[in-house]
Amino acid sequence: MKQIIAASLTATCMTTCAWAQSSVTLYGSLDAGVAYISNVGGSSKWIQEQGNMQPDRWGLKGVEDLGNGLKAVFQLENGFYTNTGAMAKPGVLFNRQAYVGLASDQIGTLTFGHQTPFSFDVLGTFSTGYQAASWYAFHPGNIDALANTAVVPYDNSVKFRSATFGGFSVGAMMGLGNTTNFATGREYGFAATYANGGFKAGASYSNENNRTPSIVTTGITTFQGQPAATYMADNLQNMGLGLSYQFGSVLVHGLYTRVKLESAGHSDTYQSYDAGANWQVTPFNTIAGGAATTTFAGHRWTQFMIGNIYALSKSTQVYINALYQRAGSNTDAAFFTAGVSSGRNQAIVLSGIHHSF
Repeated sequence: MKQIIAASLTATCMTTCAWAQSSVTLYGSLDAGVAYISNVGGSSKWIQEQGNMQPDRWGLKGVEDLGNGLKAVFQLENGFYTNTGAMAKPGVLFNRQAYVGLASDQIGTLTFGHQTPFSFDVLGTFSTGYQAASWYAFHPGNIDALANTAVVPYDNSVKFRSATFGGFSVGAMMGLGNTTNFATGREYGFAATYANGGFKAGASYSNENNRTPSIVTTGITTFQGQPAATYMADNLQNMGLGLSYQFGSVLVHGLYTRVKLESAGHSDTYQSYDAGANWQVTPFNTIAGGAATTTFAGHRWTQFMIGNIYALSKSTQVYINALYQRAGSNTDAAFFTAGVSSGRNQAIVLSGIHHSF
């Protein structure tokens, strides 16, 4: 009997110790408010906006300590719409990320699954859309994949991010098409980042076959001989460089992105220049803004944004944004996901509340 009791206590201790070395975190973000858009198809409109300051999402993150600086990690993340409750990509539960892998304190992290590319991980953090926390401030069509939408993450992907050495970190990833033709749906990318004090820099490059960027949201109806609504690039190359520096309470940032799209013998380039600044007026209040100009297939969009974010707590903020876009002479204005204007100008004023958990 004593031996049985001792064995039971030992087993209980081992189970407790194993659980003590593991953790699973539930997290999420909800964001909603009201927006006025000056021109969508020739008319103004009021909408309930959602996911402006941060995308609406919930997820699970897990880590298990395997010893000697090695951990098992996973993440499952679903994007949804607070205003309707619908999933961001119908029929796909973990549409933002779903991966599992190993992380080493000395070497880096290797993961497998449905994962965001380096354009989102690295370049997006230097954009006005990210730094000023306004979804509409991302570049027209999101062709440079700075925002995580349904067409951005890589399926069937393998991803490695190194540990940081002297402020430097590098990464590589590949998405497999999972077909008998290795080139079909194949995607790969590389990234490098550097941080030292208040200075940060990041660069990335990706090469993707059979991609479907959201060109139709720019207002272009036909592109490279295909309907924009169903356009697929035979090959898409996405690259960019971002920089930022923190001067006391002021952060300045800049970003350049370049995307080359090819299909059926056609080739066009999408380019964006983006810069802005954040001023933390008080520990609770931040004023942020920026400007970007984007050229694509003979079209140009130039946009400006300013906003104010007030923190009610660490988890809850209220905000107000004002944005204006001016398109080229042969182009309609089209803020990302706002709808296409009937003319060269489009303005958005919005206010909302964001809560994270």
